[in-house]
Amino acid sequence: MNAFRRFSPLDELLGGACRALATLTDATPAARPIPSGDAASGAELAEDERRMSGALMRVNHVGEICAQALYEAQAATTGDPALRAHFRSAAREEADHLAWTRTRLDELGASPSLLNPLWFAGALAMGLVAGRAGDRWSLGFMAETERQVESHLQLHLERLPLADVRSREIVEAMQRDEVVHARSAQALGGAELPMPVRSVMRAAARVMTTVAHRV
Repeated sequence: MNAFRRFSPLDELLGGACRALATLTDATPAARPIPSGDAASGAELAEDERRMSGALMRVNHVGEICAQALYEAQAATTGDPALRAHFRSAAREEADHLAWTRTRLDELGASPSLLNPLWFAGALAMGLVAGRAGDRWSLGFMAETERQVESHLQLHLERLPLADVRSREIVEAMQRDEVVHARSAQALGGAELPMPVRSVMRAAARVMTTVAHRV
C-alpha cells in the first residue's frame, strides 16, 4: 500500500481552505499540553508587566499564524510526497504553539492581532515563492526562518517579566521546537540562502513584530 495517499487538486484546495480557517479562528487544538508555569493567570503580574507580556505573546501568536501559512504553501508546492509530509508534520507542531500562545493571550487579558488575515496572506505568498523556487531553496527558507524565529524568541525571553513564569516556559518550549525544525530542514538538503534574501526576511519580520506589538 502506498505510504503517501494521492489527493486530487480539489482535495488539496479544500483541505488548505479548512486549515486556513482553523488557523485564523484558533480552532486547531494543541496535541501537547501547554507548558506549565507557577500560575495560569496574569493576576500575579503588575499592570505594566501584564501589558508587556500580552504584547510579546501577541507577536508570538502572529508568528505562529505565519508559520501555518508558510508550511501550507510549501507543502502545496513541493512535488515530493515525503517532503510534503515533513512540512505537514512541522505545521502540526507549530499548531501547538498557536494554541499555547492564544491561551496565554486570554489568560493575560490581551487580544490577538487585528491584522491576522493580512499576516497569513503575506506569509502564504512568501511560502509559495519559496516553494516554487525548488525543494532545496524551500528547505533553506524553512531553516533560515526557524533560525530567525529562534533568535527572536531569545529576545522575548530577555524582555518578558521574570515573574511571568507561564509565558517564559511557553516561549522556551517553542524555541526548542524551532531549533529542531531548522536542523531538520538543513539535514534534508536545505540550501543556504543568499545574504540579500536573509536581510529581506529580517526586515519583513521587524515590520511584523513592530506592528503586531501594538495592533
